[in-house]
Amino acid sequence: MIVLIQRVKSAKVSVDSREINKIGKGVLVFVGIEKNDNDKELEFISDKILNLRIFPDSDNKMNLSIIDIRGEILSISQFTLTARIKNGRRPSFSNAMEPEKAKLLYNKLLKNLSKSGISVKDGVFGAMMKIELVNDGPVTFIIDSKIKNYKK
Repeated sequence: MIVLIQRVKSAKVSVDSREINKIGKGVLVFVGIEKNDNDKELEFISDKILNLRIFPDSDNKMNLSIIDIRGEILSISQFTLTARIKNGRRPSFSNAMEPEKAKLLYNKLLKNLSKSGISVKDGVFGAMMKIELVNDGPVTFIIDSKIKNYKK
Protein backbone atom coordinates (compact mmCIF):
# COMPACT_ATOMS: atom_id res chain seq x y z
CA MET A 1 0.00 0.00 0.00
CA ILE A 2 1.34 3.37 -0.98
CA VAL A 3 -0.02 6.64 0.38
CA LEU A 4 0.81 10.23 -0.36
CA ILE A 5 -0.02 12.51 2.56
CA GLN A 6 -0.31 16.27 2.20
CA ARG A 7 -0.80 18.62 5.13
CA VAL A 8 -3.56 21.01 4.11
CA LYS A 9 -5.39 24.07 5.32
CA SER A 10 -8.39 22.85 3.30
CA ALA A 11 -9.27 20.36 0.57
CA LYS A 12 -12.30 19.28 -1.39
CA VAL A 13 -13.25 16.60 -3.88
CA SER A 14 -15.76 16.88 -6.71
CA VAL A 15 -17.21 14.39 -9.18
CA ASP A 16 -19.03 15.58 -12.31
CA SER A 17 -18.78 19.20 -11.11
CA ARG A 18 -20.56 18.28 -7.85
CA GLU A 19 -18.74 18.72 -4.55
CA ILE A 20 -18.68 15.38 -2.73
CA ASN A 21 -16.71 16.21 0.43
CA LYS A 22 -14.46 18.86 1.94
CA ILE A 23 -12.27 19.33 4.98
CA GLY A 24 -10.58 22.15 6.83
CA LYS A 25 -7.20 21.82 8.53
CA GLY A 26 -5.84 18.29 8.29
CA VAL A 27 -4.43 15.88 5.74
CA LEU A 28 -5.30 14.92 2.20
CA VAL A 29 -4.37 11.27 1.72
CA PHE A 30 -4.08 9.59 -1.68
CA VAL A 31 -4.21 5.79 -1.35
CA GLY A 32 -2.84 3.23 -3.82
CA ILE A 33 -3.58 -0.42 -3.06
CA GLU A 34 -1.36 -3.13 -4.53
CA LYS A 35 -2.08 -6.78 -5.33
CA ASN A 36 -0.52 -8.32 -2.23
CA ASP A 37 -1.73 -5.75 0.30
CA ASN A 38 -3.55 -7.10 3.34
CA ASP A 39 -4.56 -6.19 6.88
CA LYS A 40 -0.93 -5.86 8.02
CA GLU A 41 -0.26 -3.13 5.47
CA LEU A 42 -3.57 -1.52 6.34
CA GLU A 43 -2.68 -1.39 10.05
CA PHE A 44 0.78 0.03 9.32
CA ILE A 45 -0.59 2.74 7.02
CA SER A 46 -3.46 3.64 9.40
CA ASP A 47 -1.01 4.05 12.26
CA LYS A 48 1.29 6.25 10.16
CA ILE A 49 -1.52 8.50 8.94
CA LEU A 50 -2.91 8.98 12.45
CA ASN A 51 0.33 9.31 14.39
CA LEU A 52 2.84 10.92 12.03
CA ARG A 53 3.91 14.15 13.72
CA ILE A 54 3.67 16.61 10.84
CA PHE A 55 1.87 19.57 12.44
CA PRO A 56 3.69 22.40 14.23
CA ASP A 57 3.71 22.76 18.00
CA SER A 58 3.99 26.08 19.86
CA ASP A 59 7.70 26.22 18.91
CA ASN A 60 6.82 25.70 15.24
CA LYS A 61 8.43 22.24 15.19
CA MET A 62 6.68 19.30 13.53
CA ASN A 63 5.68 17.60 16.74
CA LEU A 64 1.90 17.06 16.58
CA SER A 65 -0.20 14.41 14.84
CA ILE A 66 -3.57 14.73 13.14
CA ILE A 67 -5.08 13.31 16.33
CA ASP A 68 -3.29 15.90 18.50
CA ILE A 69 -4.68 18.81 16.49
CA ARG A 70 -8.12 17.20 16.04
CA GLY A 71 -7.78 17.76 12.29
CA GLU A 72 -9.66 16.14 9.46
CA ILE A 73 -8.75 13.55 6.84
CA LEU A 74 -9.84 13.56 3.21
CA SER A 75 -8.96 10.20 1.67
CA ILE A 76 -8.86 9.66 -2.07
CA SER A 77 -8.40 6.28 -3.76
CA GLN A 78 -5.68 6.60 -6.39
CA PHE A 79 -4.55 3.43 -8.15
CA THR A 80 -1.98 5.39 -10.16
CA LEU A 81 0.27 5.41 -7.08
CA THR A 82 0.88 1.73 -7.78
CA ALA A 83 2.30 2.48 -11.24
CA ARG A 84 5.63 1.06 -12.33
CA ILE A 85 7.50 3.54 -14.50
CA LYS A 86 11.01 2.13 -14.48
CA ASN A 87 10.90 0.93 -18.08
CA GLY A 88 9.45 2.70 -21.08
CA ARG A 89 7.28 5.78 -21.05
CA ARG A 90 3.86 4.36 -20.37
CA PRO A 91 3.06 3.53 -16.74
CA SER A 92 2.21 -0.08 -15.93
CA PHE A 93 -0.59 -0.65 -13.45
CA SER A 94 -0.16 -4.42 -13.32
CA ASN A 95 0.68 -4.22 -9.62
CA ALA A 96 -2.64 -2.55 -8.70
CA MET A 97 -5.13 -4.71 -6.81
CA GLU A 98 -8.27 -5.52 -8.78
CA PRO A 99 -10.93 -2.87 -8.09
CA GLU A 100 -13.46 -5.04 -6.21
CA LYS A 101 -10.86 -6.29 -3.70
CA ALA A 102 -9.16 -2.89 -3.47
CA LYS A 103 -12.46 -1.22 -2.61
CA LEU A 104 -12.98 -3.62 0.31
CA LEU A 105 -9.50 -2.93 1.68
CA TYR A 106 -9.90 0.81 1.08
CA ASN A 107 -13.19 0.88 3.01
CA LYS A 108 -11.49 -1.02 5.83
CA LEU A 109 -8.80 1.66 5.92
CA LEU A 110 -11.45 4.36 6.24
CA LYS A 111 -13.04 2.47 9.15
CA ASN A 112 -9.65 2.09 10.85
CA LEU A 113 -8.98 5.80 10.55
CA SER A 114 -12.46 6.67 11.82
CA LYS A 115 -11.88 4.67 15.01
CA SER A 116 -9.58 7.50 16.12
CA GLY A 117 -12.59 9.77 16.55
CA ILE A 118 -11.44 12.34 14.03
CA SER A 119 -13.44 13.29 10.95
CA VAL A 120 -12.65 11.06 7.95
CA LYS A 121 -14.14 11.86 4.57
CA ASP A 122 -13.50 10.41 1.13
CA GLY A 123 -14.20 10.75 -2.56
CA VAL A 124 -15.90 8.19 -4.79
CA PHE A 125 -13.88 5.00 -5.25
CA GLY A 126 -12.95 4.49 -8.90
CA ALA A 127 -14.46 7.77 -10.11
CA MET A 128 -12.75 10.55 -12.03
CA MET A 129 -12.38 13.18 -9.33
CA LYS A 130 -11.28 16.80 -9.17
CA ILE A 131 -9.26 17.59 -6.06
CA GLU A 132 -8.70 21.13 -4.83
CA LEU A 133 -6.40 21.86 -1.92
CA VAL A 134 -4.58 24.56 -0.09
CA ASN A 135 -1.30 22.89 0.83
CA ASP A 136 0.11 23.89 4.21
CA GLY A 137 3.86 24.19 3.94
CA PRO A 138 4.04 22.49 1.50
CA VAL A 139 4.38 19.38 3.63
CA THR A 140 4.11 16.13 1.67
CA PHE A 141 5.12 12.55 2.50
CA ILE A 142 5.08 9.25 0.60
CA ILE A 143 4.70 6.10 2.67
CA ASP A 144 5.11 2.63 1.22
CA SER A 145 4.04 -0.20 3.53
CA LYS A 146 6.61 -2.52 1.94
CA ILE A 147 9.43 -0.38 3.35
CA LYS A 148 8.21 -0.54 6.96
CA ASN A 149 10.89 -2.89 8.27
CA TYR A 150 14.00 -0.88 7.47
CA LYS A 151 16.67 -0.40 10.16
CA LYS A 152 18.73 2.71 10.78
